Amino acid sequence: MTTNMKRREFITLLGGAAATWPLTARAQQGKLATIGFLGAGTPSSYGLWVAAFDKRLRELGWIEGRNVAMEYRWAEGRNERYTEIAAEFARLKVDVIVTTGTAAVIAAKQATTVIPIVFSSAGDPVATGLVASLAQPGGNVTGLSNQLPDAAGKRLEFLREIVPNLRRLAILTTANPIGVLETEQLQAAARAVGLEILPLEIRRAEDIAPRFEGLEGRADALYVVSEPLMASSRVRINTLALGARLPTLHGLREYVEAGGLMSYGPNVLNQFRRAADYVDKILRGANPGDMPIEQPTKFDLVINLTTAKTLRLEVPAKLLTLADEVIE
Repeated sequence: MTTNMKRREFITLLGGAAATWPLTARAQQGKLATIGFLGAGTPSSYGLWVAAFDKRLRELGWIEGRNVAMEYRWAEGRNERYTEIAAEFARLKVDVIVTTGTAAVIAAKQATTVIPIVFSSAGDPVATGLVASLAQPGGNVTGLSNQLPDAAGKRLEFLREIVPNLRRLAILTTANPIGVLETEQLQAAARAVGLEILPLEIRRAEDIAPRFEGLEGRADALYVVSEPLMASSRVRINTLALGARLPTLHGLREYVEAGGLMSYGPNVLNQFRRAADYVDKILRGANPGDMPIEQPTKFDLVINLTTAKTLRLEVPAKLLTLADEVIE
C-alpha cells in the first residue's frame, strides 16, 4: 500500500470518527449526555409538553439513565429564576439547554455562548434579537418559532365575530420582549378598526388578581399574551375573567382547555416534539448556528362552547365551521 493511500484511508477514518465524536467521547469517559431543561413555567403547566418532548427523545434512541441524563429546573415564569437556572446549567456544563419563551432564551444566551441552546417555542426570534436570521441563526441558539405576535390581528378578527359590540379590549401582558412586541402588534390592529386598548402589565403571579379589580364594565374582552407566566396561571386567569364576565382571547389551545373562550395559534405539543429532533442532531454533532429556525406551517382555531354559553355569547356558524376544534 502506498503512503498516499494510507494517508487517504487515515483521513477517511478520521472524518468518520469526527462525525460520532460527541457520543463516542462520552462513552469512553463513562459520561451520559446531559440535557438541561429550563422549564419557564411549572411542572404541572408544562406536563403534557414535557411528556411529548421526552417521548420523542426515546423514539430517537435517547433513554434517560442509559445514554442521557435530564436535569429539570422550573422558573415559574419569574425572570430572576431564568437567570439563576441558566447560570447553574453553565456551571454544570450540560451538553445542551432546552427552554421555551423569549425571556428564558435571553437568560440562557447571557449565561453561555458555548453550550447549544434549543428553544421549543418562542415568539418572533429575529425581531426580539434571539437569532440573526431564521435561515442562519448563527451563534449557539436555534429552535422553533411560534410567530404568535404575527397573528394578533387575525385573532382580533375572530374575536369581533363573537363579540360584535367590542369597543374596549384589555390585554394582559408583561414587560418581556415578546410581551412588548405582541402588545404593539395588537395595538396596531386595534387602531385600524377603531378599538381602544387597555394594557394590564404583570411581572409576577401575585399581580394577576389585582389587575382584574374593577375591570368589569371597563373592558368588553381580554386578550392574554402567551407568556410562561400566563401559562402557569392560565386556569386562574380564565376563572377571574369569567367572574368579570370577560371573553378571553389566547394564542394557544391549552388556555382554551383551561376555560378560555378562543385561541388561534400553533400546536405547541408538536413543537416540543420537534425540539427533541433538534436536540438529537446537536448531541450527534450538529452545529446549532447552522440549523434553520422552524416556523409553524399551520395555526389552529379552537373555541370553547361551554365558556361561550356561560358568557351568553353566540358563536356564529361560520366560525364553528372554520374551527379546528370545538370544546363542549
